[in-house]
Amino acid sequence: MKCKFIIATLGLAMLLGFNSNKSFAQVRADNSNYVPSNDTTISNEEPIRLGEIEISSSRINRKLKEIPASLNVTNALTLQKKSDLSLAYILNYEPGVAMGGDGVWSTYVNVRGLGEQRLVTLVDGDRIETATDLTASLSMIDVNDIDRVEIIKGAQSVLYGTGAMGGIVNVITKDGHFADKPYVSGNVTSAYSTVNHYTSNNISVNTGAKKWYFRLSGSYGNAGNIMTPEGEIPNSQFTTNNIAAKAGFNPFKNQMFKVQFQRNWSTNVGIPGGSAFPGPATAKYKDIGRTLFDGSYEITNISETFTSLKIKYYHQNIRRDVVMYPNTVTYTTMPNGNIQYQHPDSITPNALHVTNGAQLQTTWQFGGNNTLIAGVDFFRRDMVSDREKYVTMQVLKPDSTLVKENKIIRYETPVPTSSFTNGGIFLQDESHLFDNKMTLTVGARADLTVVSNEMNYDVDSVILNGALNPAVEQRIIYQENKTRDISWSANVGMLYKLGATTDLVFNIARSYRAPSLEERFKYIDLGNYVRLGDPNLKPEHGYSADLGLRVWGNKFSLQSSVYANRLTDMITEVQGIFVYNTAADVNTYDTIPALINTNIAKALLYGFDFQAKYNVIENLMFTLTGSYVRGRDTYNKTDLPLIPPLNGSFTVSYTHPKVGNASVTLWAVNKQDKIAEGETPTDGYFRLDFALNTRVFHFWKVCGFQLFAGIDNITNTAYTNHLSTNRGSISVEPGRNFYVRGNFTF
Repeated sequence: MKCKFIIATLGLAMLLGFNSNKSFAQVRADNSNYVPSNDTTISNEEPIRLGEIEISSSRINRKLKEIPASLNVTNALTLQKKSDLSLAYILNYEPGVAMGGDGVWSTYVNVRGLGEQRLVTLVDGDRIETATDLTASLSMIDVNDIDRVEIIKGAQSVLYGTGAMGGIVNVITKDGHFADKPYVSGNVTSAYSTVNHYTSNNISVNTGAKKWYFRLSGSYGNAGNIMTPEGEIPNSQFTTNNIAAKAGFNPFKNQMFKVQFQRNWSTNVGIPGGSAFPGPATAKYKDIGRTLFDGSYEITNISETFTSLKIKYYHQNIRRDVVMYPNTVTYTTMPNGNIQYQHPDSITPNALHVTNGAQLQTTWQFGGNNTLIAGVDFFRRDMVSDREKYVTMQVLKPDSTLVKENKIIRYETPVPTSSFTNGGIFLQDESHLFDNKMTLTVGARADLTVVSNEMNYDVDSVILNGALNPAVEQRIIYQENKTRDISWSANVGMLYKLGATTDLVFNIARSYRAPSLEERFKYIDLGNYVRLGDPNLKPEHGYSADLGLRVWGNKFSLQSSVYANRLTDMITEVQGIFVYNTAADVNTYDTIPALINTNIAKALLYGFDFQAKYNVIENLMFTLTGSYVRGRDTYNKTDLPLIPPLNGSFTVSYTHPKVGNASVTLWAVNKQDKIAEGETPTDGYFRLDFALNTRVFHFWKVCGFQLFAGIDNITNTAYTNHLSTNRGSISVEPGRNFYVRGNFTF
């Protein structure tokens, strides 16, 4: 009771501090999975444990070492050990995964050279369908609430449909559990990072019994501008909060019903710059958030052959409200010598994205050596967008005397009200052959994609000096339309045991990606030309192969792969002429130069990645990672954009059973000069990081405390991240960062 009173008091104090931007530096950790016991030691992280991790992203629970695919798994303990500047920042430590972004909050991952558009991002198996790559799907997931992140590298369209050309990123959030006796447990966590004065607080409570459980958690974080070795990055601040609830019920034997709710919301999120906001513009998300509701029902052990039936539904909203201050002026000299100035005061693009999805999956066991999963899944994304442009227009005499001033508000719909509906049927068979020496998986899928849109104009209306301007001429950009595409995908995977601890893994797959609503319907007017989508774009297709060697020894482990990925019908922008007609007279046509999305590009990506762990002596471990990817546009004979450079790391980690763990990591990143047109080459660099954590200290029998701390970029090295530099205007990454995190559990 004494411990619970202390925890409750701390929790109340933190909740009161959620609305304060001037909280004291605090510490945070997350150990909500911790169950108090008399064990006061920290276990050594033996390499063999990597293969024993059970994952669910293959749609059937299997140990990592039993799956014939290239995978990375980042668990909750690893997330706690790192500074949580962003989830992508932590995943950047995994081989074959690279971070990019438009700031500290707005970040994303690149897997083997392919970015968000050609990856599927999931939360507990539910798609995060976002507006554009600027929406930063991973940034709308609270690191405090994550149990693990499973990344399958390589095509996964058979199981996850459109977009999974480069793999999937499945974020599994923390869950409650059943128990023979009623229980209540929880934790209070806090963290502080010096590089941007980021403070965060998290509270979670778990309760349950034999037939039910419930988990509730909430977080709040506030950060200022990021500091680099070359100074402060302005407009890189953010404020974020998260609430999540999960409940599970066992109504009958072998039956499980689960529901959950998540709401992640951020405000005043600075976007330091980027190609979407050219010139000396200032942009930020006024509001950007994600809400999710899902429910699932699963029946197991239906019969000896029919082992499970699972039905799931989810509803997800993503809201994006941006404000941009262009800070640019254009002027025109009139015939009478007067000068007309036009100054855009602000632009406010907004969008709401609603995704509804459903899944039905069955699992069949044919004897002891054959497992078949079969099912259907469906999702529909509806998008509504608007954009307001506030402009001041002045006419001045040559002596700067004001002749006239107009205040103009221009209302536009950047992407027409539209929907993207995708449904697929999939089968995947897993067989164990040759006395379980070989595991063979064979899968296939067929999908139907239906896209519809309303008629769209270049301008909806114009307000001139407070009154509607009836003289505005509308141009039709997109006619009302509906298109249908049928796609298929397939894969063959093999795992062969070369020995007791050594596996050979091979995969080949065909994947696809249906064009997004933005690629089909975007309309960006830049004055002298426009950027346009194409409603009739065809799906992209991918053909990939992956060969891996894995070792799961007691003292040594290795996961390594070489791969190749060929993409066809890739969507890219080409110079063209846009032909439009007016709403007043559909027979009147005009043209304007444009960059138009077209299925024309072909690409080849190939490379390798690996991770090796070695227990030199008891409690001392060496870890070596490396990854390389080469990307070529084989149609234009040029290098692909946004390809991460050759990189690797070396970590020395020591565990003292009665104290804790400490590690030092040296990062080495090669220069990147194999770049696409318009990109900037980046130099190589070295970076040194340090992390430590204590064991769990128990007190009052039922309470625990654990401390995490570390230093990112110990030498305060000034370096550039190739993906961030060439996507945005960030020329230098965060400098030296001290972080500390504490976790109280009961």
